[in-house]
Amino acid sequence: MNPSARYCLTIAVLARAVTLKVLFGCSGGVMGALKYAVIGVVIAVVVVAALVLLLQTPHRAPNHYIGSPSGYEAFVPNGQTINYNGDTNPVGDLILNNGTTIHDVIWDGQYASTIINNHNQIVQLNNRFVGQTDPINGQQYVPLQDFYVIKGQVPVEQVTINGQTYYVIDANNINPADVAGFYTYQGWVTNFVEAMNTPGTYAAGLPGNSPVFQWENLTGTVAYQTMVYKQYNPFVYVAGGDVLVRPNGTIIPYGVTSSPLGSALFNFTTPQHTYNPTG
Repeated sequence: MNPSARYCLTIAVLARAVTLKVLFGCSGGVMGALKYAVIGVVIAVVVVAALVLLLQTPHRAPNHYIGSPSGYEAFVPNGQTINYNGDTNPVGDLILNNGTTIHDVIWDGQYASTIINNHNQIVQLNNRFVGQTDPINGQQYVPLQDFYVIKGQVPVEQVTINGQTYYVIDANNINPADVAGFYTYQGWVTNFVEAMNTPGTYAAGLPGNSPVFQWENLTGTVAYQTMVYKQYNPFVYVAGGDVLVRPNGTIIPYGVTSSPLGSALFNFTTPQHTYNPTG
């Protein structure tokens, strides 16, 4: 039994004892006894109500910070939402700088509604385009995924809601400058976070006539598809056709959301290089 329930049960037992005492041990006749009995019933009702409220209140562990102070972590919404702290918040995974993935994560605080909206938009675009043919390389479009990168450590608390454990990102304790939204092929999000945390990786833009768009592989498809999504919803997606260039020369195409758009991730949201493949 958790401490809250044990505390309320103790009060309930004491209230019951008081009720019995006033019924059988107090003077004043029947009317007096009835008066005290009513008081005892009221006490019992209040105790039961308090017990119900305490049992419904999430049990919280203290905040702690996870990830690297100089690294990048990413929240990846999965389309589910949960009512927490009186607000509707997105649920998903948290990918740490070392590649560890934490499931059942709630984003609580600033940008929660923005993340929900951004994710809904990309789901709608996926429903519209996935399976259609890329007119440049002749390959089929694939599902893209939005995710939100935090520069530095992430404040997290562990809570239990209806018997299930969640990890809550306290987004109000994250500097807005340290958060930015991106999107890429859903199977590359972990690779994207790994690349951001790899020394020597840099971001670059693709020129409109880049031969990458003609590559008959997943890289060429995703590179062009990010441009398509930007074209169809420029209010949510402010950039497409960017790439992360890893030290081994491989690239990961991606796009950028209009919000959040933290300045600390400027080198990734607004690449200062142009990528031109060699060979």
